Amino acid sequence: MTTFNRVKEDNMEKLEMYVPVVARVHGGSHPEFHSVRKIFDEINEKIMKAGPEKPELDNEFRQLREITGNYTVPSDVCETYEAVYNMLSELDEAYQVST
Repeated sequence: MTTFNRVKEDNMEKLEMYVPVVARVHGGSHPEFHSVRKIFDEINEKIMKAGPEKPELDNEFRQLREITGNYTVPSDVCETYEAVYNMLSELDEAYQVST
């Protein structure tokens, strides 16, 4: 199993639960998170369509790095927000290594 597939298995289920909650709780004070959610939804859809194959996610991860300042966690957010950025960063890194 590739690193990307392992990280995907470890993180995607939690991300599916956390991302909508973080968007609802922090979207007002961190409107950029709505873009993060949209891109995450695109990544999730591509992963599901790809099945065991590796989807083409270079553009989505590039956009996430740009929007999040390379997954820099804002100082005024909860642990769940931080966890989302950490998991997305881990997924991105695993994707880049698996290329």
